[in-house]
Amino acid sequence: MTNHRDEALTKHDLQHTLADAFSCIGPGVHTGLSAVMTVMPADADSGYVFFRKDVHPEMGLVPARWHTVTDTQLSTTVSNRFGVRVSTVEHLLAALHASGIDNARIVLDGPEVPIMDGSAKCFVDFIEQVGKKAQQRLRQAIVITQPIKIELNGASAMLEPHPSPLFEMHIDFPNTLIGQQHYTTQLGEHTFKQELAPARTFGLTKHIEALKASGLAKGGSLKNALVVDGEKLLNQEGLRFSDEFARHKTLDSIGDLALAGATIIGKFTGYKSGHHLNNLLLRKLMHQNHSSVYTTLRQAQHRWQAIAHYPEAI
Repeated sequence: MTNHRDEALTKHDLQHTLADAFSCIGPGVHTGLSAVMTVMPADADSGYVFFRKDVHPEMGLVPARWHTVTDTQLSTTVSNRFGVRVSTVEHLLAALHASGIDNARIVLDGPEVPIMDGSAKCFVDFIEQVGKKAQQRLRQAIVITQPIKIELNGASAMLEPHPSPLFEMHIDFPNTLIGQQHYTTQLGEHTFKQELAPARTFGLTKHIEALKASGLAKGGSLKNALVVDGEKLLNQEGLRFSDEFARHKTLDSIGDLALAGATIIGKFTGYKSGHHLNNLLLRKLMHQNHSSVYTTLRQAQHRWQAIAHYPEAI
């Protein structure tokens, strides 16, 4: 029998970066400020790093990690030690992670990632256009070995053992067109492109004025968000999926969990969860060592099989 250590490496085992850079321009959904964004190849083991070129060069680097998240009100914001922020990172990070890009340098001349059409589709299309390049370092993985859960105000987010990345989302918006929705998907590059990337962000009209009064949603419009007024959708083109709202919340969760810096091998279940709970879950995971094993993606399946058959080996 061939030992798994002797098996040839595959591209799936290796980290990847972009084969070339791509650029886009657009307003941020919350700041309303237009920004030019260029997503570039990056060194192995560097992860996702933003660079704000509109601030002093020595202050512009903003790593995108679970511990650099500083704001989760309606979107995920990361900051550095100088207080330089980049907000609404989740759609781009979801696209990079699901497309198999482990390392990228993201250059911005503003404080927020362009919202584009409110989905991750354009980012996936750009990644496909430029292609990706394998790097001679192994991908990292976090294998969930015991359930870990965060609950707050009737909402919850949980990770539990599963042999591959699986996402399940439950949402509940009573007395609206959205209602109760449930969506489950096995995370994969093709599945993400076809079933999740096109799902757009959304909001309720009764909340929009309050958001604008508090300095948010300045760049929001029917061109980049689904807007629900009670039982009515204001977007004339209609929905892309009957459960587009649940799909988008799943997309958000994939982007938020990408901040772990490694592929999470396990099942994520969100019940009315959002960016805040997702980040609390990651923080608990990182500080609770007995709930997971940090390894390479190459070794993850072997570790999972050992855990499944011999739980005492954890």
